[in-house]
Amino acid sequence: MSGLQRTALAILVIGGLDWGLMGFFQYDLIGAVFGGQGAAISRIIFGIVGLSALYCLTLLFKPSEELETDAEPTPR
Repeated sequence: MSGLQRTALAILVIGGLDWGLMGFFQYDLIGAVFGGQGAAISRIIFGIVGLSALYCLTLLFKPSEELETDAEPTPR
């Protein structure tokens, strides 16, 4: 997994945790830290999380090389 993929996945996990807090406790952590949902920096962060999610979609359809080599039987 490349550095860009790891970064996008980490950002996506942070966004997912924020959504979980919103769903379970009605608390927006990103909005609370950066001045509300309408603040420019909060909107930028939400946009980055969205772009990370779009990029991580490629991970669903691109199997890693490790999985491909493990799936192939080794000749004896």
